[in-house]
Amino acid sequence: MAIGPLTQPKKSLSVRLVELVVLYFLVGGMALLLERRAGQIAPQGWEFYAVTGTLFLTLAFPGFVYRYLLRRHG
Repeated sequence: MAIGPLTQPKKSLSVRLVELVVLYFLVGGMALLLERRAGQIAPQGWEFYAVTGTLFLTLAFPGFVYRYLLRRHG
């Protein structure tokens, strides 16, 4: 999550998963702030979080493809 060159060239899977969860909650918090400023907040159940989590992973997939499948190293 740092901007700029990293001191450690490779991140572990656990660090990447933590970053994904933190970014999910950061985006969700910004969306909640926008909804609160626009008016009444609609109640959400577990279905809402299941759908938004799946949508977040789906929209992150092109970055995964670019990072690991398309970009040439070296």
